[in-house]
Amino acid sequence: MTEPVHVNSLQSKEHALCRGRIVRVPKGPLIRVVGTEVAIPCSVSDYDGPSEQNFDWEFSREADFVRIVSTWDSTFTSEEYQKRVGRGDIKLRRSSNDAVELVIRNIQPADQGRYKCSTPSTDATVQGNYDAEVQVKVISDGLSVSGSKARSSTSLRLSEGDSFKLRCSAITTSPEHTHLHVTWQLRSSGSSWRDILSLTHEGKFQPGPGYEERYRSGDVRLDTGANDTYRLSVSQASSADGGAYRCLVSEWVRGADGSWQKIQEKSVEIATVSIQRTALDVVISTSNVSVTERDSLDLTCNITTDRSGIFQAEVMWYFSASPDDTLSDAQLLLSMDHDSVVSDSTLISLSHVDRNSYRLLVRDVDVEDSGYYFCEAAIWVPLHNGSWHKVVERTSAPVSVVVTALEPDYDVFLNASKTPKFSDDPTELNCRITNVQDTEANIRFTVSWYYRQHLPGDDVVTEELLASMDADWTLLPGDRGRERIQNGEIIFYKKSADTFNMRIQWTSESDRGDYFCVISAWSRHRNNSWVKSKDVTSTPVYVFWATQDYTLTVEAVKLKPFFVAGHTFEMTCKVSSKNIKTPRYSVLITAEKPLTDQSNPNGTTRIISLNQDSVVRLEDWTDQTRVDGVVLEKVQENEFRYRMYQTQISDAGLYRCVVTAWSPGGGGMWREAVNGLSNPIQIDFQTSGPVFNVSVHSDNPTIYQGEVADLLCIITTEGMPLEPDDMSFDVSWFAVRSFALDREPILLASLDRRGIVTQGRRNGSSDLSLERISPLEFRLRVHGCEDHDFGNHYCVVTPWVRSATGVWQREPDIKAKPIFLSVKMDVLNAFKYPLLIGIGLATVIGLLSCLIGYCSSRWCCKKEVQETRRERRRLMSMEMD
Repeated sequence: MTEPVHVNSLQSKEHALCRGRIVRVPKGPLIRVVGTEVAIPCSVSDYDGPSEQNFDWEFSREADFVRIVSTWDSTFTSEEYQKRVGRGDIKLRRSSNDAVELVIRNIQPADQGRYKCSTPSTDATVQGNYDAEVQVKVISDGLSVSGSKARSSTSLRLSEGDSFKLRCSAITTSPEHTHLHVTWQLRSSGSSWRDILSLTHEGKFQPGPGYEERYRSGDVRLDTGANDTYRLSVSQASSADGGAYRCLVSEWVRGADGSWQKIQEKSVEIATVSIQRTALDVVISTSNVSVTERDSLDLTCNITTDRSGIFQAEVMWYFSASPDDTLSDAQLLLSMDHDSVVSDSTLISLSHVDRNSYRLLVRDVDVEDSGYYFCEAAIWVPLHNGSWHKVVERTSAPVSVVVTALEPDYDVFLNASKTPKFSDDPTELNCRITNVQDTEANIRFTVSWYYRQHLPGDDVVTEELLASMDADWTLLPGDRGRERIQNGEIIFYKKSADTFNMRIQWTSESDRGDYFCVISAWSRHRNNSWVKSKDVTSTPVYVFWATQDYTLTVEAVKLKPFFVAGHTFEMTCKVSSKNIKTPRYSVLITAEKPLTDQSNPNGTTRIISLNQDSVVRLEDWTDQTRVDGVVLEKVQENEFRYRMYQTQISDAGLYRCVVTAWSPGGGGMWREAVNGLSNPIQIDFQTSGPVFNVSVHSDNPTIYQGEVADLLCIITTEGMPLEPDDMSFDVSWFAVRSFALDREPILLASLDRRGIVTQGRRNGSSDLSLERISPLEFRLRVHGCEDHDFGNHYCVVTPWVRSATGVWQREPDIKAKPIFLSVKMDVLNAFKYPLLIGIGLATVIGLLSCLIGYCSSRWCCKKEVQETRRERRRLMSMEMD
């Protein structure tokens, strides 16, 4: 039992020790060089108390420790160290609240020994370690650094692009195993030292910031040589490489913990290097040049430089349309590299006249060569590895070159070979090139046609392009004539080498005006492209013809002056016109019915028509029983006859001929010229037949929803009595769903004289029935009325009477005065079923609630109550007590 307890107690002490104060110093021994500054860090962690801790430092060579310095006790320093501490040769440097450094300047061999760092306790309990020791070993200084000429530095004056080398010697005789870290540094005027290239103590090359690319390309190198020398090589020197160069050498030793520690550092300035920029001037010998087309352009680029030694020049010629363009926007014409290799070109050559002159020759120039020419030159110098490096580059000022075109000399003549005398006549214009001089095989002519509206006086009108040709003789239609050109109404063609033609197939009034042509001369360039060199405009030609107003006269004649219903009506229409070229006529027969005719409330009916191609068409003729009852035919070129068979009394009215004259238009089409209207021909039937009256009646115009509404259409006759077999009626029922008759009527149902019933389209659930209950009475029934069945209801009757000849004659339509049908809602019937359903549901729910309550009280909430037994004793008298 005691052993486990002992083990637990040991574990708890070890746990407490791990959680106590820990004082740390570097792992020794620390190797330092005599005469250098030494900083020994000391830190504390896992402590209690204030965040800022105090530290005491002590030193021991062999046995006893001597107090050196403290952060909190000024009297802590022993007499041996008071002078050094007072001079600041030994001091404490706090790096944080829990860490300090013991700094010893100019350490000596006497300072070799053990150093102990202690921390006064601020903990509630003593746990952990409160001090730590480190061994410091002081060795002699065996590092020496020197330049190529002892300690003195050299001065180098170089040109831009040159190469140079600097040497540094570094050696150490340290008794310890140390490594050297060599860094070459540069300091330009007004700046600090910056690293160029290093050979680290681990044997790795490390370029400084900004030198990575030059190191990878080999322009900056660090080589080791005999006698512990380190050589810096710089190629392609630029102005940024000017300044003071020094060699910085540090000595490193590997510590007890395996990390590298720098123990000392020395430097020596090697040389001061100044880089002189290479001067380069690039000038074109001439300023502004003007040459004639087909001649040669000769330009010379002169370069001047202060560069001496071996170098080569590179020359490039550029062309630009603007003097402000950059090299990226300009066109490279020809180039000669530093090896005197010239790029290939057919019409352009570049030659090296002398050491500083380069000649550009452009043969057979044309107008496209006009622009700005400039020369770019660069100086290249050789490198140690045999490659070349560009040290400077300059561009000359641009030179303006103007190429004067060789314009041909010619005239343009425009005439009209065909002029219109009437509208839709053709028009043809000829545009000829005359007096051609100074033309070559490389000249081509094209034409552009223009139209300008002719206005009297000095009014200015902008011309409109009809069509034009490009250099390849491709036709380009203008906005004005695009559609007509595509339809073939306007034709452009080339009749001969010097003649261009335009033909308007059918000239209209909108084509009257001035026409002129523009002949363009095109020149072929070296790249086989065509460039316009000249435009010559012809004198305009005025296209006009005298016009007179169209006249059209139409006369209607009634062939049979007297006829009765059932006979054939016949009339002719004779047409005469003036100032219309080869006219054709279209005829339309119209009838103006009396206002009492309900079939056409507007009064005018279009019956039948015949167009200019003699095609007959029924217009608004809706009598299906007499589809072939009307005929319109062409008797002569200017005479038309209209017939109507088996005329009815409803055909009474005024009949006219509406005639349209047509003239031939473009593309075989007909163009409407003028309209004419004939005198009216009246059809009037004198009859003493009966007069019909219609009325609507209902015994109960106010009904409830779901009931049946009865509406009667009653016809009465006056005058001559007729047998029922000689009368027949078409009856139609209409409804207007408003109180004020301000809506369109809706067809409910109709019954024709043959007994066929037709119902209109309905959206509700109610239904309709229409029947004839007597020869003069028709009943409409609405079954299952709904609220949307309300409104004004009326009937329209069309009587048919059989004449003595046995022909049925249609009488005018008769409209009855409307009657308003009101549909009400039956409140009792509407709420009867919902009330019954509600009462039934309430009864069921009540009975169910009672059943649930009874079951709960009977089985779920039953308890057995045990009655406490009470003792019954008689009271005793006080005397007995």
